[in-house]
Amino acid sequence: MALPLLNYAPTTQNSRVAGFEVPGDEQPKQYNTEDQYSPVQFDEVIQAAYRQIFFHAFKCDRQTVLESQLRNGQITVRDFIRGLLLSATFRSSFYDKNSNYRFVEQVVQRVLGRDVYGEREKIAWSLAVATQGYEGFIDTLLNSDEYLSNFGYDKVPYQRRRVLPGRALGETPFNIKSPRYDSYYRTILGFPKAVYAGGPGKRFPAQYLSAKAGDPGAYLALARSIGARGQALSASADIDYLSKVPYRKR
Repeated sequence: MALPLLNYAPTTQNSRVAGFEVPGDEQPKQYNTEDQYSPVQFDEVIQAAYRQIFFHAFKCDRQTVLESQLRNGQITVRDFIRGLLLSATFRSSFYDKNSNYRFVEQVVQRVLGRDVYGEREKIAWSLAVATQGYEGFIDTLLNSDEYLSNFGYDKVPYQRRRVLPGRALGETPFNIKSPRYDSYYRTILGFPKAVYAGGPGKRFPAQYLSAKAGDPGAYLALARSIGARGQALSASADIDYLSKVPYRKR
């Protein structure tokens, strides 16, 4: 039996404030299939969906069957977003590489177009993942009133009100401030690599102490055995520049 979603208090965010600014180039472009008829327009809708969910989709990550169904009108944009979220690429890239809290934060950002309302919402949705499963959590989020009232069935989700008038900088895009790998899994995967910092009681391994082929230290003894001596350079004040300048003889 699935537990009901815990109550959480929404905090005041830019996405909850009604906008009265005049739309311009800085405002996010909205893509929908309500008035898209040409193949080029459908390509823009599909690319916008990939950017929102995957940020970038390689050729092997594209869902060609879902794209064909969307072009033929068999599914809506909401169904296409659901297919991308349930794909093996999204599952292996986000769900398998993060905890439930981190996974919930990333999905809410991409699907609802806003940040989570604090830790309380993370806990509420993470319990939904634990009780309803991966697919049940996605369906609950796409069936929520917040998603349907903002994006409906034919509009691609986007980061709502990221740029605000009167501010030098807007909100940071989700794909920049929420990387795919959490710090915990970055440590497990071994990056970033630790750098030898030295200090007492620390020594380099033996394989790093021996000179390898091409190491300049291996030719130090040869250079000393030659006994080459450098030639002292004359001072520039001792050079007669006027006698060295060529001139035309009459």
